[in-house]
Amino acid sequence: MNNEPLVIKKRGDDGTRIITVRIREDTLNTLDRIAGETNYSRNELINLILAHGVKNLKIE
Repeated sequence: MNNEPLVIKKRGDDGTRIITVRIREDTLNTLDRIAGETNYSRNELINLILAHGVKNLKIE
């Protein structure tokens, strides 16, 4: 028998946070279409786009 404990982390301990945002319906529809075409979830797609945008943002 293996006596190793089962370790369960609290939600949010993986470096993510749950937030609420407002988004235009046409943008949401486009995201859903792209998610369907690429087999990414809406959440995965939004995170990819946000990460890219933050890394490539230029403030003038």
